[in-house]
Amino acid sequence: MNERTLVESKLDPAKAIYDSVLPAGEGWIHEIKNGQAFRIVDLGGNQAADTLFYNARDFSERYSALDTVNAQGNIYLTTGSRILSNLGNELMRITADTCGRHDTLGGACAAESNQVRYAIEKRYMHNCRNSFMAALMSWGVEKRDITSNVNFFMNVPVTPDGKLTFEDGISEAGKYVEMTATMDVAVVISNCPQLNNPCNAYNPTPVRLLVWGADVS
Repeated sequence: MNERTLVESKLDPAKAIYDSVLPAGEGWIHEIKNGQAFRIVDLGGNQAADTLFYNARDFSERYSALDTVNAQGNIYLTTGSRILSNLGNELMRITADTCGRHDTLGGACAAESNQVRYAIEKRYMHNCRNSFMAALMSWGVEKRDITSNVNFFMNVPVTPDGKLTFEDGISEAGKYVEMTATMDVAVVISNCPQLNNPCNAYNPTPVRLLVWGADVS
């Protein structure tokens, strides 16, 4: 359950067809076409990139944590993990990973969880659910279509009695995760603004997002 598989990519950032830095606290949505490679780089170290995946042609098909975890028999994602949809289809496959372990269970911060986990006055702090909504609304997708998410670079161990804990991150500046789309996928990211837990050392930082064409190796 805790195994980490570290694999470096052979792709050259200079050959990417898309290269952008997403500031902490902001949302992003982009289509990754079938066969294209997509990389998220943790620029500052231990930043949580909360990520949703959808079939870009039918948003009713979307990432399923249940199907993904069940198929691989592991609650963490790393090189070789298949990101599956609620219909059991593969959306993405992780092909390179220099962090080695990514969370599937911790969910995304929201106004409600901020006040429950931390304090009632934290309710109005910016959160990932708000960032998801802002990004999805630009594509005409509704609040009810927000589903389970992957927390890339986030460290959420499970205790022996089955509880989740939010701990110091295991990533470092420059670590990345890379995946290849196996259908046309809409990827939605909230670069987490969370200031209240130790996963990012209480210091949200930018991530770098790169896409390569399907014909680049």
